[in-house]
Amino acid sequence: METTQKASLNDWLARRETLAIEPRLFIDGAYREAASGETFDCISPIDGRVLARVAHAAAADVDAAIAAARHAFDAGVWAGLNPRQRKAILLRFAAAVRAHQDELALLETLDAGKPIADTTTVDIPGAAYCLEWFAEAIDKTGGEVAPVDHHLVGLVTREPIGVVAAIVPWNFPLLMAAWKFAPALAAGNSVVLKPSEKSPLTAIRIAQLAFEAGIPAGVFNVVPGDGETGKRLALHGDVDCVAFTGSTAVGKQIMQYAAQSNLKRVWLELGGKSPNIVLPDCPDLDRAARTAAAAIFYNMGEMCTAGSRLLVHSEIYERFMEKLLDATRSWQPGNPLDPATAMGAIVDRTQMERVLALIEAGRTETTLLAGGSRVREETGGFYIEPTLFSTAPDARIAREEIFGPVLSVMTFDTIDEAIRIANDSDYGLAAAVWTADLTTAHEVSRRLRAGTVWVNCYDEGGDMNFPFGGYRQSGNGRDKSLHALEKYTELKSTLLRLR
Repeated sequence: METTQKASLNDWLARRETLAIEPRLFIDGAYREAASGETFDCISPIDGRVLARVAHAAAADVDAAIAAARHAFDAGVWAGLNPRQRKAILLRFAAAVRAHQDELALLETLDAGKPIADTTTVDIPGAAYCLEWFAEAIDKTGGEVAPVDHHLVGLVTREPIGVVAAIVPWNFPLLMAAWKFAPALAAGNSVVLKPSEKSPLTAIRIAQLAFEAGIPAGVFNVVPGDGETGKRLALHGDVDCVAFTGSTAVGKQIMQYAAQSNLKRVWLELGGKSPNIVLPDCPDLDRAARTAAAAIFYNMGEMCTAGSRLLVHSEIYERFMEKLLDATRSWQPGNPLDPATAMGAIVDRTQMERVLALIEAGRTETTLLAGGSRVREETGGFYIEPTLFSTAPDARIAREEIFGPVLSVMTFDTIDEAIRIANDSDYGLAAAVWTADLTTAHEVSRRLRAGTVWVNCYDEGGDMNFPFGGYRQSGNGRDKSLHALEKYTELKSTLLRLR
């Protein structure tokens, strides 16, 4: 077999024909069918073909997975291991992900429509790196000795919270899952992972890799299913924490379910409508235009951090738009299995139709500058060309998260106006500013209400050292970094009275 770097479209097409797909649930260390026998079709957005009929986890399956996770936690088969033992096992798990990179990348591309060039270089290596990072942190984080009276010893320690339900999205199926399960496992918890029904295949596959790496039965379970499956997890009284990435609307429902049940901990990474501000002293308009195109068209615009609102100073608008339209031409959709493809397929028909409906709404209230149509329809897949609108800040498509390759471009005349437009949103996940002035960069970034601000770049700093999350209705808590470990632990204060 050729290496990933040398594999061609024909190589990937050939591998697709021999790829084994596991469609079952993974509970208590083994694959099993759903108790009801119910399945759902897993359809590839590349060409509309059915990849597998995946077991649908209903109430009995969710109960079984949680019971297995609770038993494993209470028995201490994972939480009771010393930190170096958990570290060694998670590193073996990461090594297994790297060893199966091509298989997992192909599953992800077929399942979610992502370009194979991305799944082989970003998604799967990123998931392995996330596991490695948190594994290495396990034996390097500790508690505190608190200052107290001399007749006491005061300890502040962190303990695993218990059973963590991780409900993850379809746009980065394995990477976003790893952002949840890696720190949760590193902290000593048991995990029940529910992948999106739109892209469940890599989550199902890695469950076996985790078990083979040494993670005990019951500690890592995978229950594919729809919204009802996620609802059962969020309502279950034996789940101690829900970590969710997805839409703001569903995030709100999960918080309600937690309140209705056992007040379980809820961590939410939700939507975004991120502003990308180009000031007139931008140091490199060509690079800024190329980056602005990538910020919205990478991963077909299916990114919560997508730079979907582009704010360009009126003084440079005409020059910048020429460069942006030129950069957009390099983002035409192609076959995701072709290593030369930069933009692949929309995840499924439902999402494609939603994006197209919002594009139609945009045509009625704004000016279409480029794109706007479904393409490659003859393949049977779901593709939309890169789309640009000139909009007012209050237009629907400039305010609503689209989750597709649709960019709203607007102008401003002053920095204060740009910041007002940027902050006038329900969201606050990410933002960017382009300027040659260091003072301006610092002042603007400080005033932007967002969890991440990029200066003269976009979506950089992808390592695990930076916490990821947002303000306002973009959610709470943070993925990545040591701060993520805090989400999956309880703080305990212990005071010992000395004689």
